[in-house]
Amino acid sequence: MSQPASYAPEEVRRRDAVRLHLVRCIRGGIPVRLPDFDKALSVPEERFALLEIGAEPNDFTGIAGLYRYQFEGEEDLLHLIVTRTDGQVLSAEEGQEVAGFVLEGVPPALIWLRPGTYSQHFYFGHDHLVEIQTDLGA
Repeated sequence: MSQPASYAPEEVRRRDAVRLHLVRCIRGGIPVRLPDFDKALSVPEERFALLEIGAEPNDFTGIAGLYRYQFEGEEDLLHLIVTRTDGQVLSAEEGQEVAGFVLEGVPPALIWLRPGTYSQHFYFGHDHLVEIQTDLGA
């Protein structure tokens, strides 16, 4: 996964905070859930339901440039959802670029991509993020 030249300092801080919170939840056995549905923010639209997933304020989302990312997890698998903040078509390459930023340090060979038209979905094991964050001192 490629990483763009730079992101704004607040985007890097948010990414780091989200990752640290994810690791704390994983270590504590706390499920990484999608935010509670807010009808005013996540209005299902004509093309795809839940295109605005992660619009509700929550600890597992952030913005990187024109893109929104949202984490959710299962027993041993994390799911990263990437969409455009303007709701436009999102290429697999754009999604991979954002995932490269958000998942910096996770080996790309361990990340599975499920491409879509308006969202890109990435899956990887919890343990990979925990290992990376532990190496970073978290």
